[in-house]
Amino acid sequence: MERLWRWRVALMATGVTAVAAALRLVGLGYPRALVFDELYYARGAYSLLRLGYEGNWGKDEGTFALGDFSHLQSAGDYVVHPLVGKLLIAAGMNVAGPTPFGWRISGAVVGTVTVLVVALLARSMLRSTLWGGVAGLLLAVDGEAVVLSRTALLDGFLTFFVVLGVALLWLDRLWMQRRLRAAPGPVPGLRPHRPPRLGPRWWRWASLIAWGMACSTKWSGAYIAAGMLVLSVVWEALDRRRAGYRFWLRDTTVRSAIPGAVAALVTIPAVYVASWANWFLVPGSYMRDWAARHPGEGVTWLPEALRSLLEYHRQMLTFHTGLTSEHPYESHPMGWILQFRPTAFFWQDVPANCGADRCISAIHALGIPLVWWGALAALCFAVWRGVLRRDLMGLWIAVPLVLGFVPWWPLAHRTIFTFYTVVMAPFVVLIVVWALARIAQPPQRGGRFHPTGAGAVGWYVVAVLAMSAFFVPIWLGTPIPYWYWQLHMWLPTWA
Repeated sequence: MERLWRWRVALMATGVTAVAAALRLVGLGYPRALVFDELYYARGAYSLLRLGYEGNWGKDEGTFALGDFSHLQSAGDYVVHPLVGKLLIAAGMNVAGPTPFGWRISGAVVGTVTVLVVALLARSMLRSTLWGGVAGLLLAVDGEAVVLSRTALLDGFLTFFVVLGVALLWLDRLWMQRRLRAAPGPVPGLRPHRPPRLGPRWWRWASLIAWGMACSTKWSGAYIAAGMLVLSVVWEALDRRRAGYRFWLRDTTVRSAIPGAVAALVTIPAVYVASWANWFLVPGSYMRDWAARHPGEGVTWLPEALRSLLEYHRQMLTFHTGLTSEHPYESHPMGWILQFRPTAFFWQDVPANCGADRCISAIHALGIPLVWWGALAALCFAVWRGVLRRDLMGLWIAVPLVLGFVPWWPLAHRTIFTFYTVVMAPFVVLIVVWALARIAQPPQRGGRFHPTGAGAVGWYVVAVLAMSAFFVPIWLGTPIPYWYWQLHMWLPTWA
């Protein structure tokens, strides 16, 4: 038992990673079809491998999934998302081949690693290996995270880079707190607390690279990046004040906020532009020669390549803001945390070999209701404790959660989907686990477990696992009777 106790972190990390890997890798090659927007990203990744840029596929009638790649043309295709996610999908195809397993394997591996990072982040934030394990377990079995990890879409990669960026900022905060504690103490009444010489803040630089990669996967990563970088400055200001600095606000502004803003405005765009290396280097990329064909147009003082890229981005922005075509699964961000209108990724009648007259295979990106609905209650609990009890940890966790859906509200008129909430899933889990920890180990008990609270939390986790097992068939596309699928449609908006 003593040896197990010493190895508890390794056991926790191994356990949650194994559960996450099992749900993400088993049967990954099914269905042998392009699921939802894999139509764009899997084919784009394949053309990146073959042409070095995203080519046009003409009238491909779904034969790509069957191994027929003859529809790929040399003309560049008009795509409206950056390249990083598709390059990662292409890396998986390069290793495992242009098969459904090949174009999904990168997302499955990244989704599994995301679970591990969340478990370690929760352990650090809540200072408990137990609660870190609970957080990792809940994310490992959550349907939104599972489905997006098993599908070659961009949002799973975005989630990984966002979680990585948050974790690196948290490590920067811990490093900063250690430096503040190591500084010489103040002399009462004689001089202010002298700030330490910080030197390079490598964790923050690493986080800026992660945020650059997030923005290079989907532009929506910029919202969370901006919010979390501001939050990191707030963290530092409060930590300086708590450490006894007299001029804590001035020092934070001069030593952290301004240099950090300059670093972010240089590093993140540099990473973003670098991620377009294929577009710059390979002739044939869409609009690569726009500036040469339109002399005197656009931002004329820029080099031709950057002028072409800027014009391309202007057209991409016009597309995104004007995308208002009706879709049966579009949803309003206000209902995202409640999973009010989950996205159906796949539906197919299959041969009746499931013990019923009608069998279907369906994939729904649906988070575990008990977790997501509980997150709304946990969010209210965090606000209450933050305002009345000065317990700020819940509010820190709530910031990236809120940034995952509130910035979409002004864009609610355009076609958007609930599966975008996969970037919220890690923070949904974190805030739920934070609330569970407060219930099981009330702060007023000095970290000791409350018998009733701990029992309630234990049964909650058991119920979540049971609910996950119930929903697994509609996350993996397992053939099931039609009537059994109907049992999963709890709300009219789910069907």
